[in-house]
Amino acid sequence: MKLFKKIILYSLIFFGISVLFILWTNYKIESDTKKFVTSDLEKLPNEKVGLLLGTSKLLSNGKENAYFLYRIDATEKLYKTGKIRNVLISGDNSKKNYNEPGDMMNELIKRGIPKEKIYLDFAGFRTLDSVVRAKKIFGQNSFIIISQKFHNERAVFLAQHYGIKAYGFNAKDVNKYFGFKTKVREYFARAKVFVDFLLGVEPKFGGEKVEVK
Repeated sequence: MKLFKKIILYSLIFFGISVLFILWTNYKIESDTKKFVTSDLEKLPNEKVGLLLGTSKLLSNGKENAYFLYRIDATEKLYKTGKIRNVLISGDNSKKNYNEPGDMMNELIKRGIPKEKIYLDFAGFRTLDSVVRAKKIFGQNSFIIISQKFHNERAVFLAQHYGIKAYGFNAKDVNKYFGFKTKVREYFARAKVFVDFLLGVEPKFGGEKVEVK
């Protein structure tokens, strides 16, 4: 009986510490990136590259993914106002019929962005991979990250850790009920950022350097 009580006690302590850690990581990331994440174009510098973070074009039910559409809208706005001169799309292409960068490129071309101004990174499996590869593979030490606010905060925080001068341009967010699961996952993803730092996690793939002209 005493052993059982100890197990319960230690479990509660571990749970409490875990909750506090998750809350702290979320506060830390949000507070440290507040000045660098915005939906106001006037607060952004002009940059050579905008890093568009990939997501699926369609949901599992076959409907259009609002996260995808709003990120395309934001990228179009940045490019056409001259805030960025090139777009680096980084996403997942690990399966034959799943190509985040390719789908996003096609949409941007439809919006009038020249294909020669678009660069693709098919190994952006995680936000960490996308950010670090933008520096190590594509040679960019400063850029504007394009995603929703909650995602931009984490991406900019990662960039700062790796010595990158990054800003986040916030795409329109989705309905709070529709995006509930994504927001919950984000809490844990932010905690994992610090675990990855501790473990020295690097991008899954390297590769040859790509010049962005």
